[in-house]
Amino acid sequence: MPIVNLRYLDYMAPGILAQSVLFSAIFYGIAVIWERDLGIIHKLLVSPANRGALVFGKAVAAGFRGLVQAVIIYLIALALHISIRWEPLAVIGVFFGIVIGSAIFSSFSLIIACLVKTRERFMGIGQVLTMPLFFASNAIYPLELMPGWLQVIARINPLTYLVDALRGLMIQGGQHIHRLSVDFSVMALIFLLLVAIAAKLYPSLVQ
Repeated sequence: MPIVNLRYLDYMAPGILAQSVLFSAIFYGIAVIWERDLGIIHKLLVSPANRGALVFGKAVAAGFRGLVQAVIIYLIALALHISIRWEPLAVIGVFFGIVIGSAIFSSFSLIIACLVKTRERFMGIGQVLTMPLFFASNAIYPLELMPGWLQVIARINPLTYLVDALRGLMIQGGQHIHRLSVDFSVMALIFLLLVAIAAKLYPSLVQ
C-alpha cells in the first residue's frame, strides 16, 4: 500500500524506533554469557523450571526494556514535530509491537550465544548481523524500491513486519503493507519458533 502525503522524516521515524530495538536486543545474548560465567545459568538449569519458560521469561523481560527506547524515540519525534498518532489504542499497539519485536531479536541473540559460547565471537557475529537485518527491511525505504532479490529477503525479515506495524500505528498518514493482524501474527509465529529453538539449545551454554 503506498505512502501518500508523508514527509520522509515521518516515514523514517518508525524505522528508527525499530532500529534502536534491533541494535539493543541483538546483543542481549552477551548478558546470558555473563550469567553463564557467574554460575547463574547453572543454578537455573538445576531448578525445576521449564527450559521454555526460562527462555520465554528472558525474552519478555528484554521486550519490556525496549519500551524505554520507545519513550525516548517518542520524545525525540515530538521535538522534531513528527506527526505522531496519540490515540490510546495506537500507542498501545506500538508498545506491544516493541515488546514482541525486542523479544524476537533477544531470542535470536540467545540462540547465537548458545552456539558460539564466548563473548568475543558473539560480539563479532552480532555486529555482522545488525546492519544486514536493518537494510534488508523497509525501515528507510519502501519495498517497491528494492531489487527483486532484496524484496524476497525483506519479506522473510521479521524487522520488516515490525516496521510495517509501527508505521501504520505510529504516524499520521502512515499506511502499512499488510494488515496489522498479519504483521503481529507473523511476529508471534517467529517469536514462538525462536523460543522453541532457544529452549532446546539453552542447556548447551554450560557444556
